Amino acid sequence: MIHHTWLNRPTMKKVKCVHTNAEKYVVNRVLTPGKTYDVKNETEEFYFIVDNTGKVGGFYKDYFEEVR
Repeated sequence: MIHHTWLNRPTMKKVKCVHTNAEKYVVNRVLTPGKTYDVKNETEEFYFIVDNTGKVGGFYKDYFEEVR
């Protein structure tokens, strides 16, 4: 049950939101284009980030680009 401790885990990396043009889901309420977010966990398809609500949410990677 790793998802219970994600909020308190160290940040793996940072990503910048590049768009909120979702085909199926409404993400513009919790993501802001141009804003940088902390990645708490990552899979092949998703980043799990602390979004604008202050909670950890999973989002497709195509909304983001890595910050170096």
